[in-house]
Amino acid sequence: MNQAHLHLLVNHLPVVGSLFAFALLGAGLLRRNLTLTQAGLVAVLAAGLLGLPAQLSGAGAAAIAQELPRVSRALIDAHAAAAEQGLWVLEGAAALALLGLLMLKNASPRARLLALLAWAATGLAFGLLARAGNLGGLIRHTEIREGFGTPDEL
Repeated sequence: MNQAHLHLLVNHLPVVGSLFAFALLGAGLLRRNLTLTQAGLVAVLAAGLLGLPAQLSGAGAAAIAQELPRVSRALIDAHAAAAEQGLWVLEGAAALALLGLLMLKNASPRARLLALLAWAATGLAFGLLARAGNLGGLIRHTEIREGFGTPDEL
């Protein structure tokens, strides 16, 4: 198994994980259910951790992919930049989730506010990571490129 294969195996985890965490945490906050909120915060933490293998395998995957026919460095660079942006937002959400869990454990009145911030950041991270995933798909899936354009098209 090479870096490209590994990247393809793990790159969906932070996208799907952040969507799941967003929904779970949102349900906990909406219902004002402490157990569900805690589970949602743990899910945000897990999504943040799942983003690391995708990010760490990205450079190796790019090195392999750029040698393939009809692969554009511009598309790889656009995907990498979007993925990094999404990952940083997801890691910020994970940090907020960790703080929220600690505050919930100590029964702090600000715990709900932190959980709300983590929820909002997770939603933003999902949107950014979904965009990064779409840009990643453009690298090898010419059929989803606008008008089946050239490999250098963004």
